[in-house]
Amino acid sequence: MKILFSLVISIVFVSGIFAQTEKSAVAIRKVMDDQAAAWNRGDLDAFMSIGYWRSDKLKFVSGDRITYGWQQTLDNYNRTYATKALMGTLTFSDLEIEVLSKDAAFVTGSWHLKREKDDPKGKFTLLFRKFKEGWRIVADHSS
Repeated sequence: MKILFSLVISIVFVSGIFAQTEKSAVAIRKVMDDQAAAWNRGDLDAFMSIGYWRSDKLKFVSGDRITYGWQQTLDNYNRTYATKALMGTLTFSDLEIEVLSKDAAFVTGSWHLKREKDDPKGKFTLLFRKFKEGWRIVADHSS
């Protein structure tokens, strides 16, 4: 009887962990979908607010450059993507979301911009953390 009870408790515990992991992955995917929608409307402020940790400790790595801070990252986006034509249409694909704990996740995937004159694309790795306001990117390495 003790073995059966232990087995039932273990199954309930594992099921709870799996459900929480799945719930976190769905929430992270929604953040990324909402970011793409904001980008595609030309709203960089919303793109940043929806997805990135509003902190001076935010880290963004691209090429041979590391940017620290939410505001500096937004300023860089505004300089690089000053017009809707430069922004194009953003899509994310090949997402792999690995929930590491109840408040941390590692995400890899591909990004693609469809623009009139070109189609830049690349890969990214993201570290998400869960805060009171929801899941936010605390570190982004995009190439």
